[in-house]
Amino acid sequence: MAVSKLQSLKPRPISELSMKAGSIRCYVSSCRAVLLPRFGGPEVLELRPDVPVPDLKPNEVLVRARAVSINPLDTRMRSGYGRSIFQPLLPLILGRDVSGEVAAVGASVKSLTVGQEVFGALHPTAVRGTYTDYAILSEDELSPKPASVTHVEASAIPFAALTAWRALKSTARITEGQRLLVIGGGGAVGFSAIQIAVASGCHVTTTCGNQSIDRIMAAGAEQAVDYTSEDIESVIKGKFNAVLDTIGVPETETIGTNLLNRGGHYMTLQGEAAALSDRYGLPIGLPVATAVLFKKRIQYKSSHGIEYSWIYMRADSEGLHEIHRLSEAGKLNIPVEKTFPITQVREAHEAKDKKVILGKVVLELD
Repeated sequence: MAVSKLQSLKPRPISELSMKAGSIRCYVSSCRAVLLPRFGGPEVLELRPDVPVPDLKPNEVLVRARAVSINPLDTRMRSGYGRSIFQPLLPLILGRDVSGEVAAVGASVKSLTVGQEVFGALHPTAVRGTYTDYAILSEDELSPKPASVTHVEASAIPFAALTAWRALKSTARITEGQRLLVIGGGGAVGFSAIQIAVASGCHVTTTCGNQSIDRIMAAGAEQAVDYTSEDIESVIKGKFNAVLDTIGVPETETIGTNLLNRGGHYMTLQGEAAALSDRYGLPIGLPVATAVLFKKRIQYKSSHGIEYSWIYMRADSEGLHEIHRLSEAGKLNIPVEKTFPITQVREAHEAKDKKVILGKVVLELD
């Protein structure tokens, strides 16, 4: 059922798609995609016109992508982060976030229909990412797109917001009236965490650069400390129920753990599992990482009476639907600083690498 020209494709009812071993055979046989054939700088990225589109598994959804955002994980993976996992799987497609329309659904998908606008994010270890005209996600990785935002705006939200959601709701289980410290509130995950916590009735303090203070205070934070000009520990008063450290260096870990109440949660985005696996290989690296995490948990439980966690994004259908609700209500957004067409993906990655653009960058697919 291949169609030679992608431009001529239009979504068709699911009844017109063929069944194959319990899956849906996509009517799109190939499409444009940005491939990563080897690790390196932006120059290694290749936009190819005819990358195969796999058949859908029963729980999967084919999404006609309209916008995909660039996350720090994308540029790190391109440079070789996670090579112990991804090296044998090259070439792979980068990208985690997507916003677009449902083009086809697997046999067991019930909550989404062809033509519906959706947004969502893939797991960090996904090999076929979203830098493509047609992305494939599982049903629980997608939610209806908030009607009040564009595809560009929607694509910036899911991966960062789900990472923050996992920290605050699944790990720390924050509740109304509690105090949260976000170290690095100017980035996408930090800013998402601030908005989720404020919507939950929490009192939020954050550290950030001077350029982010106004935006963060407007989002409902009670205190924003400029880490470039102020001494964090002397300026911030009182202790916290939870600390989300998006920076994750030894200095911020010391600050965060010292500012926690006993019984509180310290959570860092800079877990060491991938780095240690890259250094020693998976068979040795993963057990070493497990031992490192276990040692830190015991250490901080004994010395500070706190919980210690490495935070990674995971699919969370309930969380994504709540993120949809907050975004629809205007309570959760991630500003997009610049967009590039997918054909300029190398330029977009170069701008992020050189920190020419500090804010969120989105790739648009025509």
